[in-house]
Amino acid sequence: MRDKPLLAVPNVSEGRRKATIDEISRAFTAAGTARLLDIHSDTDHHRSVFTLAGAQGQLSGALLAGARVAVERIDIGKDRAAGEIGVHPHVGAIDVVPLVYLDVSQRGAACAEALVVAAEIGEGLDVPVFLYGELARGRTRAELRRGGVPGLAKRLSNGELRPDFGPPEIHPTAGATLVAAREPLVAFNLELAPPASTQDAKRIAALIREGGPQGLPGLRAIGVSLGMSVPSSKSSMPPARAGGIGAGKAVAQLSMNVERPLELPLRTIVETVRRHAAIACAELVGLAPRAAFEGFPDDVAMPGFDPAAHVIENALGF
Repeated sequence: MRDKPLLAVPNVSEGRRKATIDEISRAFTAAGTARLLDIHSDTDHHRSVFTLAGAQGQLSGALLAGARVAVERIDIGKDRAAGEIGVHPHVGAIDVVPLVYLDVSQRGAACAEALVVAAEIGEGLDVPVFLYGELARGRTRAELRRGGVPGLAKRLSNGELRPDFGPPEIHPTAGATLVAAREPLVAFNLELAPPASTQDAKRIAALIREGGPQGLPGLRAIGVSLGMSVPSSKSSMPPARAGGIGAGKAVAQLSMNVERPLELPLRTIVETVRRHAAIACAELVGLAPRAAFEGFPDDVAMPGFDPAAHVIENALGF
């Protein structure tokens, strides 16, 4: 494992403009030091999740190049004013940049690369950077995203928070960036079948996320409303959602992060949700370790999922 690459999973607050997504993608890979494994873009979440692989000392440069284009091309304030912010919580144009280690032996390398990335984005792009997770004594993304960009800006102005790198105020168009080093997590969504509503999705999310009455360990979950049905394909430009259950109508979705997928396989989440509502389909965002899919029910469709590309071990060839 010491010879295996690190992964990076930058999340960018753009899921609708193909030209911008493509330009950011090219920037991530232009130097040839990082391999692009996947792009997952979603119009409802207005978000693109890139999965990159590369060696310590090389990923940081690729990430900075992509971040620079994101900062130049994305104006989250303008999107907010136009009502185009999407349903996913965020605080920045390049919102989160986790460096992912696949084995404990890589933890130090991932932490070092994350700190380099944080410093380069903060000082090189004048974007305030906040560490989270094990680099910040367990501080969570949710804590930093509380209140969105306005909430974060207020806490900066009153001295409640200070960035770990970069300027002490929110970037006027790019907001802030959150950086971490972590083990793999699984970004996993479940679309609920009619007649389930968004309120049902929110109620179920509150029940099953860690800390809830039926809380599952390491599960982060929110309920959201999608404009149409069928999850976006994992490509640089998502097709319009169409043809699924309830096409053209609002669809209730559970949007989740499984922070300890080796302890909490996806089948357990499906079984738990099914006690409360029928499931129309599932969606994987990015890649996931093989163990997460153990025993996954055959009767739950996952459009766009390709084991050769979206299982980490297969994509990396080990």
